[in-house]
Amino acid sequence: MDDTALEAVLRRDRAVVTAALVVIAVLAWAYVLWLAATMVMPGSPLPDGEGGDMAGMDMGGMDMGAAMAPGFRAWAMGDFAFTFTMWAVMMVGMMTPSVAPMLLLYAGVGRKARADGRPIASTGWFFAGYLAVWVVFSLLATGAQWLLARLALLDPSMATVSAILGGLVLIAAGLYQWTPMKGVCLRQCQAPIAFLASHGGFRSAPLGALRLGMDHGAYCLGCCWALMALLFVGGVMNVLWIAGIAILVLLEKTVPTGQLIPRVLGALMAAIGTWIVFQAF
Repeated sequence: MDDTALEAVLRRDRAVVTAALVVIAVLAWAYVLWLAATMVMPGSPLPDGEGGDMAGMDMGGMDMGAAMAPGFRAWAMGDFAFTFTMWAVMMVGMMTPSVAPMLLLYAGVGRKARADGRPIASTGWFFAGYLAVWVVFSLLATGAQWLLARLALLDPSMATVSAILGGLVLIAAGLYQWTPMKGVCLRQCQAPIAFLASHGGFRSAPLGALRLGMDHGAYCLGCCWALMALLFVGGVMNVLWIAGIAILVLLEKTVPTGQLIPRVLGALMAAIGTWIVFQAF
């Protein structure tokens, strides 16, 4: 590639980053949709019509249904790996759209910095740091799923079978929407420039950019972890529920209403959760 062609690519860096984010999100969502489409409910026949008492489709020696809702047998190492992969890919699909403004800002400043002879670390390093936080969260979510399955509190779609537990999760998530920690984390996510200013700006070293991405991911996690817990209420494999939570996360971070959306949403969640708990008694 000659210098002219390279400069043309650099001038289109925002378009390149946008395209990359779209591809990543689409692939992640395609994986989630594939999982939802291929999950077989307990007691239903396998695709070959054999083994109708099995919980799900066999994939290379691992019972897919047991990995998705393994109340039917103890988890093997492959089940942990499968479930962790599912959570990690799902988090990429859900969180990539909401971090796009930050990544586009980073890419735009990076192009200008290169033109001024003061290059900063690649956007990829920042994004990798951001995703690393959600990978750690995925590990914790896998552990939570294992515990709930161990206690026989999940159905095959990985929604809680306990109305009381579901209601309490809704109440807790709703109350968290009103906490100071939620407000602090949300402000950092809503204002990328303010976040960069409060964290020393862009980094020239790759590891510095990686750490900056992890810092941003930590604020994002602090903002959204309670909403992600709602996946166990509506079903981790309920695609409409997943999409709804992803849209709420995006609205909270990008619509300029301050804390209005999260607080209205929190009040609604707490009210619904309270109603569910009372109905359970």
